[in-house]
Amino acid sequence: MSTDLVTDQQIREFAADVLGTVVRPADADYDDTRAVWNGMIDKRPALIVRCTGVADVVRSVTFARENDHLVAIRGGGHNVAGTAVCDGGIVIDLSEMTSVRVDPEERTAWVSGGARWVDVDHETQLFGLAAPGGVVSDTGVAGLTLGGGIGHLRRKYGLSCDSLQSVDLVTAEGEFITASEDEHPDLFWALRGGGGNFGVVTGFEFNLHHVGPDVATCLVFYPADRLTDYLSAYREYVRSAPDEVSTLTFAGVLPDEDLFPDAVDVPKLGIMGCYAGPVEEGLEALAPLREFGDPIADFSDVMPYAAFQQLLDEDYPDGMRYYWKSLYLDGLSDRALERIEHWVDTAPSPLSTVDVWHLGGAVADVGLAESAFAGRQAPFLLGVEGNWVDADADDENVAWVRDCLDDMREFSDGSVYLNFPGFFEEGDEMIESAFGAAYERLVAVKTEYDPTNLFRVNQNITPTT
Repeated sequence: MSTDLVTDQQIREFAADVLGTVVRPADADYDDTRAVWNGMIDKRPALIVRCTGVADVVRSVTFARENDHLVAIRGGGHNVAGTAVCDGGIVIDLSEMTSVRVDPEERTAWVSGGARWVDVDHETQLFGLAAPGGVVSDTGVAGLTLGGGIGHLRRKYGLSCDSLQSVDLVTAEGEFITASEDEHPDLFWALRGGGGNFGVVTGFEFNLHHVGPDVATCLVFYPADRLTDYLSAYREYVRSAPDEVSTLTFAGVLPDEDLFPDAVDVPKLGIMGCYAGPVEEGLEALAPLREFGDPIADFSDVMPYAAFQQLLDEDYPDGMRYYWKSLYLDGLSDRALERIEHWVDTAPSPLSTVDVWHLGGAVADVGLAESAFAGRQAPFLLGVEGNWVDADADDENVAWVRDCLDDMREFSDGSVYLNFPGFFEEGDEMIESAFGAAYERLVAVKTEYDPTNLFRVNQNITPTT
């Protein structure tokens, strides 16, 4: 919808009623404010409301609903699909709501809806505590958590959504409520993995876990000319890896003159992970990953957990072009490893990677009765990251990601991780497949809390009409 449907006077009255800034297309800071992390996304909303608190969110939701505006919700703005912004509608921008409050005795943290994981780690690590985040600290807490949240602590402490104790949100009717196991339990279940379908989340309460401050880490790179051999060794390693070990592999050229001065243009296999437990135990548990062959580089070390969380940040700068998709894998057969090698070799961009995330452990300990997140029983997640700079190369990079996914489906039941969704171009088919047996219950919750589908710029679950 455009602002033609409301008068300038109505917009001025609305802007006067919120404490945060209301940005319009004619404003000097409009282009900077509408920009999100993924440079492929170029959408032009009619209004951007930079909320300062719950009151601004309530007023924004009410204004959007009463004027039939399309709504996008921006937390960290890091979603690869660009769902933090929309064309012609209103963006409810929480990115200035970043406060984090830790209760070290109760081991809980209250986190505002616009916070990023770097904000959370900064506060929780003061007390040697952590909530399971992702693997890039600039990622927004809200998007990652509502979509499940696969990160460096997953096998020991589960997904980000598994540590939720309660969630504050504003419903489509503009009502502020708290969802937990005791209040609105069906909604709480849906928020643990069901995405941003059900309201504007203004705050999360997380249970925290003892992590760090120092942790044993692995970050080792091998030449990819023996990629299948190294991935076979990795496959054997994870068969008996303890739950404290969470690792992933990523393969691509990864050109970096500072890190690889003698192998800038050589395809590489990186293995990354940490040990969620005593440092000395972790060094011993991670050591075999560093002994698969002669590495190009080995940056494994004992380091602060917060620093480990930030290691990949510079690899994903704002404004670069990103297109990521995923599949849960049934296993890592020899044939699957050969196909991974093929797609690494054919990537059009040296910045792109084919990734394998080891799952299991605590991820698989939570059932569909407790959380809407499906895919927990898969042993591995395949992530295909198209990362490039030149807009003229969009078509070939997107095609490479899609072709890789199509080829790898023979090793999967076809379900996907919705935080790596491409642009949701498969529509309802992707959503139903991703949620599986949880889908019908999610539809019922969506119908109760957002029957008109006001919140639909997301991994959308269509309510029953």
